[in-house]
Amino acid sequence: RPSVRRFGARPPGAGHLQCPQGAMAQALMSRPGLMRKLLVPISVRQMSSAAQVAPRAPTAVTPALRSVKARTQADDLDEWAASFTKATVDLAKMDVHTISYQESAERLRTLLKTGLLRHTDLATRPERFFLAHRLLARHAPQLGPGFWVRFTVHYNLCAGTVLGLGNEEQVRALDAWQDEGLLGCFALTEKLAGVSSGLVVNTTAAYDPHTDTFTLHSPTRGAWKNWISQGLVADRSVVIADLQVDGKSHGPHAFLLCMRDQPGGAPAAGVLLEDMGRKTVGNDLDNAAIGFDTVVLPRSALLNRFSDVVDGEVVQKVQGMPIFHMIGQRLFTGRVAVAQAALEFRRGLFESTKAYADQKPCWAPSGQPVLSDIPQLRALFAENARGLDRLDRFVGKCEARLSDKLRAGELPDVSLVEAIAVAKVKAVEESIDITHRLQNDVGSYALMVGSGFEQKDFLTMCKFAEGDSRVLMQKMARDRLRRFEKREKDTDPAGWDEETKECAAPPSTPGTPFWSSNQIPAFDFRQFPAF
Repeated sequence: RPSVRRFGARPPGAGHLQCPQGAMAQALMSRPGLMRKLLVPISVRQMSSAAQVAPRAPTAVTPALRSVKARTQADDLDEWAASFTKATVDLAKMDVHTISYQESAERLRTLLKTGLLRHTDLATRPERFFLAHRLLARHAPQLGPGFWVRFTVHYNLCAGTVLGLGNEEQVRALDAWQDEGLLGCFALTEKLAGVSSGLVVNTTAAYDPHTDTFTLHSPTRGAWKNWISQGLVADRSVVIADLQVDGKSHGPHAFLLCMRDQPGGAPAAGVLLEDMGRKTVGNDLDNAAIGFDTVVLPRSALLNRFSDVVDGEVVQKVQGMPIFHMIGQRLFTGRVAVAQAALEFRRGLFESTKAYADQKPCWAPSGQPVLSDIPQLRALFAENARGLDRLDRFVGKCEARLSDKLRAGELPDVSLVEAIAVAKVKAVEESIDITHRLQNDVGSYALMVGSGFEQKDFLTMCKFAEGDSRVLMQKMARDRLRRFEKREKDTDPAGWDEETKECAAPPSTPGTPFWSSNQIPAFDFRQFPAF
């Protein structure tokens, strides 16, 4: 397993903000200046350089041919987008307050069977994958997060993990899923390991050499999978469990579970399902708690492109490629998709609100102003336009670089991983802030059903998805300190940049109440310069 310590207990008075345990936590907490500069600004200042497209090796394609190729690809993508939009136009008719889980899932099955977005497009045509997420997110101010989450859980987390970790036969099976309209879910999070806890996997998959099978089991109630989107209706599930061979733990591995024999049928023997209950938004989406009572899986259930069990021994097929690093690859595509979804929700909410404000007359001593002429609203609309433009460009660069890596079958480099994390945090947190301000400035319109503000918890979902914002920022700060410890502390200080100097700075006065004095400025994005 990685040497990274789990995110665990929080200090008194820290609320839900958690920090790494051990020496790294002490280093972070004793350097409030470093926390201020690393949690977000570390990457804010580096955004422009981090997101620049890496130089390519010379090719035989001339600039003119490259231009023609780019225009052709853009035309093809526009044509595809029109087809995808047409196939999803009926989503606007959904009554998310009354539709059943099965009816909502059936809409995704129908979309899946059109073949417009193939499971393999994530690796071969990633632009379609990301564009599909953006197009669906445009429905979010009216529909909330339910269908968007249903879609991304199937395509990115479930099918995407099979695509990334499965062998050739397992990947080929994705075509049958598509033809039959089989839906998948992704079972990682557990009851004792929520979004603020980091990776904790207590579900076990014990190998039996006599039967050449795995036994999937939840040893305690805390090991039940929790908040599993699409978990009540899914036909297939990728389950992350601790692989155990001869009583020894080999860490998290991915297993493919057949949840039921046929769509709508009863769960497989030993698969225990519970509804998480009603939510503030997204009640068209089923969220499940899933337990496993000695569920026997065939050998073929292990997604074994990188790790396998051979003659009773765990074999690493690709050296230097820990299996969880590969499981985590879906976090990168997911973070870009979540960042773009937050921006689309924000864009749609501002557009509909401005359309209302542009035609809402207001009293004045003279003339006939409209609501959007009010200074604070006019300023807020302008601020939002500038912020969206800046974030659209940055997140777009992250998508372009990541798409290149996906097509090439390569892992993203450190600068891209950090840029993607920043894109997710910045896009979501800034959208939460500015939509809240809009809600408070536009007046009673924000109280009306249909205004889109009732779906604002879509952004709360984005905050938690693919890495809670605060945990993600702490991870960036921790990683920065580790880079200093490993590679920079013995170099010439004359060449250190500001962040490196912060890593080397002596601890602040012992006893300084970091959590009370620095919690707010550490997470106040507006104090930092634009990127």
